Amino acid sequence: MGFLSIILIIVVAYFGYKFVKGNDTPYVKERIKGRPENQKKVIRYFCNSDGCFSSRMKDEEYDGMVKAVLNSIDFRQKALNKIGLDEDQVKEIEPVHFENYLFGKKYFARLGKDHKWRSSGYQVSWLFFSDNQVYLYQYTFNLDEDGKQEKTEEYFYKDITNFSASSDTEEVPVYDPKEKKQVLKNIDSCRFAITVPGDKLWCAMDQNDYTEGAIQAMKAKLREKKNS
Repeated sequence: MGFLSIILIIVVAYFGYKFVKGNDTPYVKERIKGRPENQKKVIRYFCNSDGCFSSRMKDEEYDGMVKAVLNSIDFRQKALNKIGLDEDQVKEIEPVHFENYLFGKKYFARLGKDHKWRSSGYQVSWLFFSDNQVYLYQYTFNLDEDGKQEKTEEYFYKDITNFSASSDTEEVPVYDPKEKKQVLKNIDSCRFAITVPGDKLWCAMDQNDYTEGAIQAMKAKLREKKNS
């Protein structure tokens, strides 16, 4: 390799490094200030543009970060511990779980190259069924910050009016690196709901064969309990 080739490689590497370091907009620089490296990567994923020398990770890498959190926790067992029951006590039907990204004003959102919307918030829900009650455990976490929420609820079958799934369209603020501001985008998302008089509890979900079958089994059990 000649001397000029070596110089050229060094120059390209230097300017590539400078470009990556300087790729952050003022908005991103403010949001990543004082954050751990993983959270900085998440914020850059949602707020930086694609392109040569981009400091934004790929969709697959972000999916891997989400899976790492999901694989680090046994949510089924955690749910049983939180509601304080043994699995033998909640065998009326098979436990049901839902999970998916959350969309709303407090989450980042981005449309991936696979035409799938992702967000910085994710929610996992587990439902268990005893002879008289339905127990819900829900865990919500953010990848751009340390925030997480856990909640448990329990309902008597006689108080539940419906189990349902819906596809809703929400206006979500999405940061546009070219415009250097947030713009509103319409995003469709699926949700499961437990309806009781005067209230609904929502769970993020991915609509697929498993969730459709699980909801049908829950509806059948509710009808059985209402008619018994």
